[in-house]
Amino acid sequence: MTTASQTLVQLDTVAEATTRLLDTIRGLDEDAVTEPSSLPGWTRGHVMAHLARNADSLVNLLLWAHTGVEIPQYANALLRDSDIEAGAPRSLPDHLADNEAAATRFLALARSLTDDAWQAQVRTRQGRPIPATEVLWMRLQEVEIHHVDLNADYHPSDWPASFVARILPQATADLTRLTTDTPLAPFTLHATDSDFTATIGPSPATHTISGPASSLAAWLLGRSPGSDLTGDLPNLPAWK
Repeated sequence: MTTASQTLVQLDTVAEATTRLLDTIRGLDEDAVTEPSSLPGWTRGHVMAHLARNADSLVNLLLWAHTGVEIPQYANALLRDSDIEAGAPRSLPDHLADNEAAATRFLALARSLTDDAWQAQVRTRQGRPIPATEVLWMRLQEVEIHHVDLNADYHPSDWPASFVARILPQATADLTRLTTDTPLAPFTLHATDSDFTATIGPSPATHTISGPASSLAAWLLGRSPGSDLTGDLPNLPAWK
């Protein structure tokens, strides 16, 4: 049986998420650029600059898949960070134009790839080998999660059910791997609006944390304090 985590992300899904993001940016005012995002130390301008440069970085991976010529996602970490810092203070019209253009480049190239190119292997900036099809999931995560980070009236509860169904088990598995050497007291996650249940840490679990699937995902991803969850919430490491 194919699970949500195994299902390929459709390009139309990425395009729809991008449209929602761009509509939110269009609804901001000029002062919003320098106001805080939900990410510590980052303004909304930082988030918007990162989103645009992320799209371009993933264009690099799609070009790699298309041509067979290795093109790193980012030239280096220092350049990635400096591009975000340099872009953050720009005006809102500049941010909007940049994100519109970057999204157009990404989606246009994605629509042109052949089936063989989608199966080509590329590597993420962390060095993980992936098929090019996974680049669509990478972009969808960036768009949906950082849309929330803009702190502009888009919340985890607004995430589409299909996104939540995939990000929640992934976040659970990622956190389990992250805490292998320093395990948390084991607990069970239980989604009250789906059939999702999982245990983090070695069994048996000592308690259960319950709530809507989107709320569980947001808490695991560090996008929520978990105030809408029930159960004894441990302190999670900052990791994503």
